Amino acid sequence: MLNLVLFGPPGAGKGTQAEFLTVSYQLIHLSTGDLLRSEISGQTRLGLEAKSFMDKGELVPDAVVIGMIKLKLEAHSEARGFIFDGFPRTVEQAQALDEMLNAGGMPISGMLSLEVERQELIKRLLGRGMVSGRADDQDQAVIENRINVYVEKTAPLIKYYEAQGKHFGINGMGTIPEIAERLKKTVDSLTCQC
Repeated sequence: MLNLVLFGPPGAGKGTQAEFLTVSYQLIHLSTGDLLRSEISGQTRLGLEAKSFMDKGELVPDAVVIGMIKLKLEAHSEARGFIFDGFPRTVEQAQALDEMLNAGGMPISGMLSLEVERQELIKRLLGRGMVSGRADDQDQAVIENRINVYVEKTAPLIKYYEAQGKHFGINGMGTIPEIAERLKKTVDSLTCQC
């Protein structure tokens, strides 16, 4: 089983590249952002709670996200593997994910970390906000806060996966096909080890 954590700051292109990886390797894409937006559009209790955090550029509490991921894993137990996009975001979430996956004998194969310069992230997010209408992509102060939250709270995950020999930094600058090719080379090297 191939289980990948697709990692990077807001605007790094995780969603775009996850689509490529999903098709190329026949994996299930688990995007916590998509799951949360679905809950928000359905105006569920979980969605409204999550929205209050997301609108400020803050992380949604672990218990909410972990519960959602567990349900999705159980619903797709026959999958060839998963791409985790937007999860884990903290070391605590990574430990909880490892516990869930290891219990089923399907550990994380690798963390693919898209590395993009800060000004490029801001440019991408503002551009996406103009197209998508997402409120959290239209305000530069919120965008900067999201990037700061990533640096402070999420980037420590790199050390967590480095300690396991599972961190792979990927240059996230350039065209979508160029980045996809870099990801493919790394994933192919992981599948040879499986």
